[in-house]
Amino acid sequence: MYFDAIAIKDEPISLESDSFAPSTMKQSLTSIIDFFYPPFRRWMTIETFRYASCGSANTLLGLFIYYLGYHFIFNKEVFNFGLLAFKPHNAALFLSFIVSFLVGFLLNRYVVFTGSNLRGRIQLFRYFLSFLFNLTLNYFLLKILVEYLGWDAFLSQLLTTLVVITFSYLSQKHFSFKTK
Repeated sequence: MYFDAIAIKDEPISLESDSFAPSTMKQSLTSIIDFFYPPFRRWMTIETFRYASCGSANTLLGLFIYYLGYHFIFNKEVFNFGLLAFKPHNAALFLSFIVSFLVGFLLNRYVVFTGSNLRGRIQLFRYFLSFLFNLTLNYFLLKILVEYLGWDAFLSQLLTTLVVITFSYLSQKHFSFKTK
């Protein structure tokens, strides 16, 4: 069974069309981002600029969620989740990635990679695979920096974010939202 529709107010909204993202919101975000593009025209395409803008906003949101999770939600203490226990930097990482996944997919699908002709559920599945790879990469880099090298958790997350962004852009452009 495929879950390719989301119901909001009992009205099914398919991921196969652009009806999920209200066109005024999509147009507003795109217009705001495109307004700042001209000075960067020499160095990057509009798609790359939109990715950098949306990715930066999503990254800042993820870092903000990570900071809140690490310092206030998990209070720098081990988080017990039934039979599992998570170190606070790992629990904050997973919390921030949940939010970043949802926001990132919507921004990439409706603002950045609008030329992709892949079906919405295919994009979502591929985005999820790419996301899992990036989460795994982030997890192990964070583990090495915090647990083995003794670095500060937040500064370590900032550094790993820079590495993950590179892999993320390439996988989104050439895999998740590719054009045929």
